[in-house]
Amino acid sequence: MRNPRTGPTLVPLIAFSAIFVMSTISCTAPERPARPNILLIAVDDLRPELGCYGADHVVSPNIDRLASEGLLFTRAYCQSAVCNPSRASLMTGKRPDTLRVWDLSADMRTFNPDVVTLGQHLRANGYHSVGIGKIFHNTRPDSATWSEPKMQIEGYPFDPDAVYRGQEGIRGQEEKKAEIIEAGNEAGVIDQFGHWYLKAQATENADVPDSAYFDGAQTDLAVEKLAELETSDTPFFFAVGYYRPHLPFNAPEKYWDLYDRNRIPMPSNPDLPTELPEMAINNLRELRGYTDFGDIQHPTDGTLDEDRTRLLRHGYFASVSYVDAQVGKLMHALDDLGLDENTIVILWGDHGWKLGEHNSWCKMTNLEIDARVPLILRAPVMPTAGMRTEALVEFVDIYPTLCELTGVPVPDDLEGTSFAPLVDDPSRPWKKAAFTQFLREGIWIAPDGVEYMGYSVRTDRFRYTEWVDWETLELKATELYDHEREPGESRNVAEDAGYTDVKSEMAAILEAGWRAARPE
Repeated sequence: MRNPRTGPTLVPLIAFSAIFVMSTISCTAPERPARPNILLIAVDDLRPELGCYGADHVVSPNIDRLASEGLLFTRAYCQSAVCNPSRASLMTGKRPDTLRVWDLSADMRTFNPDVVTLGQHLRANGYHSVGIGKIFHNTRPDSATWSEPKMQIEGYPFDPDAVYRGQEGIRGQEEKKAEIIEAGNEAGVIDQFGHWYLKAQATENADVPDSAYFDGAQTDLAVEKLAELETSDTPFFFAVGYYRPHLPFNAPEKYWDLYDRNRIPMPSNPDLPTELPEMAINNLRELRGYTDFGDIQHPTDGTLDEDRTRLLRHGYFASVSYVDAQVGKLMHALDDLGLDENTIVILWGDHGWKLGEHNSWCKMTNLEIDARVPLILRAPVMPTAGMRTEALVEFVDIYPTLCELTGVPVPDDLEGTSFAPLVDDPSRPWKKAAFTQFLREGIWIAPDGVEYMGYSVRTDRFRYTEWVDWETLELKATELYDHEREPGESRNVAEDAGYTDVKSEMAAILEAGWRAARPE
């Protein structure tokens, strides 16, 4: 195997034993409007637990409505279960190894100065590209993507996660500021990177209007922008990125009131999978960064009690409902402006999230619950409106799909496959596998101090993961889950004698790579 870190021109570690050219897809499709607009809605840390995904306990009427008017993907997967590589991969149509973006700190442009993002490509083909909120990772906004400077809202930090409007949260932040300054650090650092230093409690239930937090304020601005874009003869690509339900779970009180905490279902699979290798476990540092959860233990050492578990799950679902209301405002604006008939809407969550499942929280693993994502597409003319597809799709597929649906040429170097044919025929044969990877490094490092890369492949029935030493590329551990027998991934059967042949077959698929898994 060749090390993906050895140079800017790379062959990904998921090696390709053969390259298959995708056969021409022919089907009778309805005629769609020329040069439709695109509204791309990104939701941070949103997992596929919504009403439209069968979760009756989640209040998400607006996203559910979007699904009823579009195509819902039940088996969509991100390329990495952490913000920066997931978003960079989606917006470039290239996989993390190709981009060399594996963690939160990597700059996509360092090794890919000439990479053409989705927004850039649409701009080159006559679109006006504009964005607001979190599209790329916060610290990597990529100005080249946009036709105009990325929209900002005065009074918010560049990463408006840790914004508190209740007295307790504000008091906690002021105390932290005082500690930081007293320790001799520059106050300016707080203003620029406040979200890292000023995390107070992990939840907030404040009696404030939607616009008191960033997501509500940016929706108001986005609605104004839609009205401006509607007056132009130029088609638009408008990307709106929401921060909730990312921690902290700060949402207006009325969204908390939608739920009875005592009736919120607890995790159905609260235990770590048996025989799970240590490097496969998230150390929960993200949640531990909040003052009221600083004592949380590693998943192998302890667990949260029921009250704290219910609090976090309540806060997450309240945050989902808050974002759902913002999506509703965007959809109503499209309708009121008459843009709905000529605008593609695509909504996605950048990766999955654990809410006590596997005795864990947050993302950053290769388990199904972190790799699987919500994805909904609504196009102006859809004979499949209200339908769903079980086809395996990946985030790298979104770029070529939007190109095909808008009549824009599809770049030759993209590493995804347009799923536009599924918009007309959701049940047609499709990909054989989807690929996800996660680098256990830096502040998320494994307990033994070694950096590991986990490469994972999902087929119709199985998920298989290989963990390699990131320096030597030596295989160190494997995971195999049988979703037909245990969809919750409660048992790693990689070493079970009855799965020896399956493990070999899955390893071969992983080695052959994504090109071999394309639809024929």
